[in-house]
Amino acid sequence: MNKRSFLKSIGLLAASSPMLAFDFSRSSSPNPLLPVALLRGQTVGIISPSAASADRMEYTFAKEAMEAMGLKVKVGSNFKNRFGHLAGTDEERAADFNAMFADPEVKAIICLRGGSGAARILPLIDYEQVKANPKPLLGYSDITALLCALYSQTGLISFHGPNGSGSWNSFHANQFQQLFFDQKLLSFKNEVTKGDDLVAKGNRIQTLTKGTVEGKILGGNLTVLTALSGTPYYPDFQDSILFIEDVGEDPYRIDRMMSTLKLNGTLGKIKGFVFGQCSDCKPGSGYGAFTVDQIMDQYIIPLNIPAYIGAMIGHISKQFIIPVGARVRLNADQGSITLLEKVFRTS
Repeated sequence: MNKRSFLKSIGLLAASSPMLAFDFSRSSSPNPLLPVALLRGQTVGIISPSAASADRMEYTFAKEAMEAMGLKVKVGSNFKNRFGHLAGTDEERAADFNAMFADPEVKAIICLRGGSGAARILPLIDYEQVKANPKPLLGYSDITALLCALYSQTGLISFHGPNGSGSWNSFHANQFQQLFFDQKLLSFKNEVTKGDDLVAKGNRIQTLTKGTVEGKILGGNLTVLTALSGTPYYPDFQDSILFIEDVGEDPYRIDRMMSTLKLNGTLGKIKGFVFGQCSDCKPGSGYGAFTVDQIMDQYIIPLNIPAYIGAMIGHISKQFIIPVGARVRLNADQGSITLLEKVFRTS
């Protein structure tokens, strides 16, 4: 994930788009907007709102994975376009996004991949159309920009989980079917793996502060989330449970981003915290480098709120599908996130 390019794209918005007459009042907490439930046999749309794919088989894998779960597939008109590192111009990618929400045949939208560039289309999204046609949107990593924008601008609950070209193993397929088709109030708790070792080491959690708390869950990729700070697309985290994850970041950058969350007031608003898994985030060379664990201790423990780290969220082979904006119960002792209310409506 080239997140440095993403950070630059935020700055390009103000310089390149004539539509940026922002109304910052719209970034306050809206009323929750439930997407219409997806049924087996219905059509999902696959779009590529971020980076272009260098492997054409990714398109095939995404389509076949959805079909294997009994769904029909429609792809965006600009699905395979390319503009620099992006999957088409901002206007083309936004057009596919808006067209999928406007299309009555399409009942859910799956993002092909992340990378960078989703933030560039945020001013081009037709949010009134989204509110009129609420549908589930699924993706993660750079797609965090879209998940946050949909919630902050419309209140729509969307889903932080595997992209279309990612691994659709039995864990993801079963979770998708239980959440989307069966509409179960799932409890997300790590599958701890032992292997041949005397001690179970895989997917272990660490409780930072014990306790149980309820609230709406918001967040996503840490780099993408902090880059939205100060824009109308940044959610209001008042009384929320914050979840974050990242990949390929030196801990000093994680420290910088956690500092941003403190300085912009986010950490002072939340009442629960979950850190997923930071893949490939080992300290580089240098004197006195912090570890990610130490950074989380410094920023989160003083908040004295229920908090744990190590959740199965992030750039990993098995990840939870988190409904962004849903009401949940966080149990920091057990390391679990439980849905308290339905996240879909029937019509």
